[in-house]
Parts: sequence; C-alpha cells; structure tokens
Amino acid sequence: MTKVSGLPFDPFALARATGESIAGLAARPADLLDVQLASAKQWGDYWSSLMTPGEKVRDRRFASPEWQDDPYFRAVRDAYLLASEQLRGAIGQFGGDGSNAAMARVLLDQYINAVSPTNFAGTNPAVIARVKETGGKNLVNGFLHLIEDIASGKGIVKRRSDPDAFVKGETIAATPGEVVFQNALFQLIQYTPTTAKVAAEPLLYVPPLVNRFYMIDLVPRSSLIKWLVDQGQTVFVVSWVNPTAEHRDKSVEDYVVDGVITAIEQVRERTGTAPDLFAFCLGGTLVAIALARLAANGRGNEANSATLIGTMVDFSDMRDWSAFVHEGHLSMLEDRLERQGYIDSVELQRLFAAMRANDLIWSSVVQHYLLDQPAPASDLLYWFEDGARIPAAFMTSYNRQLLLENRLREPAGFAVRGEPVDLAAITAPLLVVALKEDHVSAWEAVYGGAELLGADFILGGSGHNAGVINPPAANKHGYWTNDTRPDSAGAWLDGATRHDGSWWPHWVGWLGAHRSGKQVAARRIEGGIEPAPGSYAKAD
Repeated sequence: MTKVSGLPFDPFALARATGESIAGLAARPADLLDVQLASAKQWGDYWSSLMTPGEKVRDRRFASPEWQDDPYFRAVRDAYLLASEQLRGAIGQFGGDGSNAAMARVLLDQYINAVSPTNFAGTNPAVIARVKETGGKNLVNGFLHLIEDIASGKGIVKRRSDPDAFVKGETIAATPGEVVFQNALFQLIQYTPTTAKVAAEPLLYVPPLVNRFYMIDLVPRSSLIKWLVDQGQTVFVVSWVNPTAEHRDKSVEDYVVDGVITAIEQVRERTGTAPDLFAFCLGGTLVAIALARLAANGRGNEANSATLIGTMVDFSDMRDWSAFVHEGHLSMLEDRLERQGYIDSVELQRLFAAMRANDLIWSSVVQHYLLDQPAPASDLLYWFEDGARIPAAFMTSYNRQLLLENRLREPAGFAVRGEPVDLAAITAPLLVVALKEDHVSAWEAVYGGAELLGADFILGGSGHNAGVINPPAANKHGYWTNDTRPDSAGAWLDGATRHDGSWWPHWVGWLGAHRSGKQVAARRIEGGIEPAPGSYAKAD
C-alpha cells in the first residue's frame, strides 16, 4: 500500500470509499431510477408550496426569523435542506455497510455542512444585517481574523471560546480540594467536604484521556463535583497527566493497572472503604477493564459499584465513527505515532469538531469571520479547547484491540499484562447512563453494552458532553427509566417513562440503594501535595 507521509489518515482509503459509493449507484440502475422519480416529485412539491410557510425547522443554524418569514430566505433554506436529505438518503441506500460506507457518509456530511447557506455572507440574513450596520467592516475584520488563525498553524477557527474568560483553579475547576497522590500517569484529587456528615462510601471519578477531568467541575452553578460534595459525598477524582514523548510506551494496560486500580487502592487506603466509581466515555471503558482485572485476581469487592456514563464496551456499533477504524487509517496513524510518541490534542480536537461541524466549526466561522463577533465566554467550550495528548502505545492498543478487534466483547478476549479478563466476571453493581443525542457513543450502542455487562440503565437527554452537565437547578433535558430490559434499545425506549429535570438525583438514589446507608464524620484531607485542580490539569 502506498502511504502519504505525515498524514494521520489514509487518503487512498477515502478515495476508495467514495468510488465504492458511486459504483453502488451505477450497479443498481432500476433502484436509482426510483430514487430519481421520488426526488423529482419532492422538488415538485417544493415548488408548489414555495409561497406557503410551513412549520419552523428545528435547526439552530436557521434560528433568525427571516429564515421563516422572508420568502426568499425560506426558499433558500428549504431547497438546501431538501437537497441534503436526498443526498444522505442516496448514500444510505446505495453506499453499503462497514467502514467504507461510514467514510462516504462522513465525507458527504462534511460537504453538506460546508455548503449551508448560513455559511455565506450573501445568503445569511444575520450577516447581511451586520454588513448594513457596520458598512462592511465586519467582513474586513473577519478576513483579518481568518489570516491570523491560518498563520497560527492550527487552521481555521482557532478559538471557539474566549481564552481569557476563565482561570483554572479560580473561576473554573475551582471546587476546593487537594492533590493527595500522584505518579507518572495521574494525580488523585480529594475535595474538601462542606457537610458535617458524609456517606460512608466515597466516590471516585475516572475521566477519559482526551480532555481534562474538569468537565464535571466547570463554573460552580454547573459543577457536578460541587453538587456531590454539597450532597454529603466524599469525592476523589483522577486527573490524568498530559503525556509527552516520554510516555510513548504507556498502553491501555498501564492506564488500567497504574491508573485506575492504583487510584482505587489509594481511595481505599485513605477512607477504609471500597469506593463507588463513576466514569465518562473512555474513562468508563478503563473502569470496566479494571473491575474485570480485579475480579480475575479475586479482588472484586474493592469497588462498591460503578457508574459508566456515555461509555462503550462493545464496539460493534460505532456508527459513523467506524469510518476511522479502518486498516489504512490505523496504519497511517501508527506511522505518525511512532515518529511523534503521542497523538496531539489539536488533531483530536479537529476530529471531534469535524463530527460536530455545525456546532464546533461552522457556527464559529459565521460568528468570527462573517459577523466579527468575539468568541463567547463558554465554560464548556473552554474545557473542550483544553485538550490533552494520548500516548502512542495507548492509542495503538486501544484502536487495534478494542475498536477494530472488539476484544472486550469476547470472554477473556483482552489481556491485562498477560492475564485475560472477562467483563462477565465483574460482581460490583453497575449502572450505565446513556445520552439520547450522543454523537460519540450512540445511546443504542451504549444500551447494548449495558446488556453485555448486566448493568442497570437510564437514558439522559441532550448530547455527549452537555447531557452529563445537567444540574438539577437548571431543570433541563430530562431522562428516561424503564424497569424492564427488552433486547432492543428501541423497545426499551418505547416502554420507558420520561422524567423532567436532571438524572443526577436519580443516580444518587441508585447509589444509596447499593450502599450501607451509614454516614461518617466528614473526612479531612491529609497529606495534601498541592491545591486542586493540580499541576497535571494546568500543564500544557
């Protein structure tokens, strides 16, 4: 296979995927004719209803009232949305299955998102109004912003949020606490109690590697850590190191043993009690492996329970993310990892942003380059921009053994330092929380993983990140519960009960049902190394 040096992906694989989709169209002329006839009817309906306003579309890009009230902008909007729907439908029908089909869908989505009329000055009513207001200065200044961002070497949309709006340890990640342990992979933070009594069982949070831990400790009003502490919980958090080339040989196994299991041991030593773990995304995958490893060693009682949020352990259904789990891409990425020793946070951010291009790329293009408006002071976007690197060995073992080969699904399919582990051997009570609009871990796939683990299950509203940060005071998003466990996710949702507000109190209730019910005097922090959020969270 010919390789293009310096790229973390295989451009020839993308070309082949596109070719296969086109070939799929040509190979089924009768079906293609049916699609064309249906398309012609849809365009006829479009023209016949052009002057009749329909229902307002639920798409944040078209929030300005002109998109609904002005016949010209409404026609532009509806033509774009219809063409987009038809293109996606054709790829879905003729593009096939597997990684190549996913690549074709991802490429098509990038094109469709890029050509949205909201992204162009002449077809965006908000930009036209801004041009009239400023005499066109917004476009001049926006062009200067574009040149500045390109010159930075980080590409367009360098800043999605105001980089000076928050200070770690002061206005964000500011819940009081102390680093009480550290090794080469992580710092362990214990948070200062705010109640006289606390639950006997402590909580231990394990984040993913791609971003810093403080997604659950944003500004105080939305901080899950602060809320838990105020609820009388003893909270410990793993803060991963931002790895350099020196960490290149640290694999998934190292993060499980020297990371998660070591953190469990430290919490047990400090509290005398098995902790309730909770984890997000990849952090939850590491927790599941760690619990299976402890069970294999006869230490299954070292965790009282575990809650896995937006976590996949069965990777057979990765939706469009399967586009990146392809032999060509993995081989190219491994060449890059070998030279660099890690995957850089900027590359990871670009990947995640591309999968949410309208929210994380094009909205910023419009705001920064067309409207000449400053980046917002968003705590969640500030956290998203504060990415972290991942070591080469971890990335390789994770991509190959977990994503591509899906070894966790098989009994003893994955080994930790030579010892096979089996998720079915986990004895601790498990709760899986999925998010209904999750673009990273599709909730139906997370439900399948809960079935594999034999875990309890609830479904929260909103997306991968925003659905986690759902303080009860905001009364947003809602969540679903169902006491039955049907085989399919769709059947589960059909029989589920929707509840208003946050899933956080429901989760704490679930924890209480699996705890001793005892309370102890609030635990003082002893042997503190430095204040939270710690130097690992602050390091570049």
